[in-house]
Amino acid sequence: MFAVIKTGGKQYRVAEDQKLQIEKIKGEPGEIVQIGEVLMLGGDQPQVGTPMISGASVAAEVLAQSRGPTVIAFKKRRRKNSRRTRGHRQEFTMIQITEILTGGAKPTKGPKPKHVKKAKPAPAADSDEGDTETTAKKPAKAKTKASAKKK
Repeated sequence: MFAVIKTGGKQYRVAEDQKLQIEKIKGEPGEIVQIGEVLMLGGDQPQVGTPMISGASVAAEVLAQSRGPTVIAFKKRRRKNSRRTRGHRQEFTMIQITEILTGGAKPTKGPKPKHVKKAKPAPAADSDEGDTETTAKKPAKAKTKASAKKK
């Protein structure tokens, strides 16, 4: 099954588990967003919206928020000593389609759980042996002749 969605002024043909780079939308990486502008559903019984299919949506997981390459806009007016250089980087969102939903259904697949590193246990504070070496202050450095002459 596939769907044709509209986002960011563009139309995309999407299927489940497809990765896609679209214009920037709100959402943190790992979050599930719903795109409600579905123009067409394809498969065994295709449906075409007029202009949208009511109750249909596409659930997608935000993979990353990023920016595209720099595009240089250089303008020059010859013999006028006039020129302007301007750069632009378009922001985009990387998404992965998780589900194509119909009939006003809510997404059933949630975001993938993030891997959390376990903290190392703190060393025991009961032992008095060996602590004097680590807590003792280091002796101050003596001034050398070179540093004394600079002042």
